[in-house]
Amino acid sequence: MMTTTASSDSTRLSVIQRLRQIRLGRWCVILIPMLWLAAFFFIPFLVVFKISLAEAMIAVPPYSPLIEWDPSNAYATLKVTFGNYLFLFESRFYLDAYLSSLRIAAVSTFFTLLIGFPIAYLIARSGPTQRTILLALVILPFWTSFLLRVYAWMALLKKNGLVNEALMAIGLIDQPLQILQTDFAVYLGIVYTYLPFMILPLYTTLEKMDMSLIEAAQDLGAKPWRAFCLVTLPLAKPGIIAGCLLVFIPAVGEFVIPALLGGSDTLMIGRVLWDEFFLNRDWPLASAVAIIMLIVLVGPIMFMRNGNKEAM
Repeated sequence: MMTTTASSDSTRLSVIQRLRQIRLGRWCVILIPMLWLAAFFFIPFLVVFKISLAEAMIAVPPYSPLIEWDPSNAYATLKVTFGNYLFLFESRFYLDAYLSSLRIAAVSTFFTLLIGFPIAYLIARSGPTQRTILLALVILPFWTSFLLRVYAWMALLKKNGLVNEALMAIGLIDQPLQILQTDFAVYLGIVYTYLPFMILPLYTTLEKMDMSLIEAAQDLGAKPWRAFCLVTLPLAKPGIIAGCLLVFIPAVGEFVIPALLGGSDTLMIGRVLWDEFFLNRDWPLASAVAIIMLIVLVGPIMFMRNGNKEAM
């Protein structure tokens, strides 16, 4: 009886040790990305948040310190102001910048999905050789500089560019169109630039889809468009969500494309941030703009994520 008890205790101890080793291994695996996020996201976020609570000053750096130390009396004073955030809510200019950025990003994401879905579906349904070639063509733009690709669109869309010359050559227009420095050029640049970020997640999801489900739906009398809506779209939902997030989030804060392809009336929060940091030298206000933008983007995503967990 004592031998059996000792054996069970030994087994229990070995199981506990094994669980501790598994837990330690998991923490070791998680530790590296957690340190990466802490170094390159959380700590910079705290620095930007600290600056947003300061006041702009003509100094180096151009903002007031949050803690002022008085050596004569040996006490520290904490000076925090929320005036930058109140100014953002009171100013119509910054609200228009946020709304314009969200609108441009949403419209661009919609057209990116509209173009990217058929391309991803074609790649997923192609043979192995054709699939490799098509994927290489999708990734090919990443082999060139992002800035050079945007400059190339400037050359294509200007009044004496290739687009206007081609339209005039085939007789569709009599004089060059003003395409560059318009919202249309911004939409075109964002859709072209972020299209691979939409195609790749969609392809990953569609490639795993069981085609027999579509055949079963058609055998049951569903027309092709109905089988697409009832079978393909629900199964492609993870890829659609991932692709839309990968396009929408960076498009909201885009600076280069609106600055080069958009006009002076193209208002986006990325250009506002640039102007506040480098032209106005108002780092606290620019930091407040960045913090609000981060809350606007991350808040709904976290809410949706928690809602999906509760639903599961």
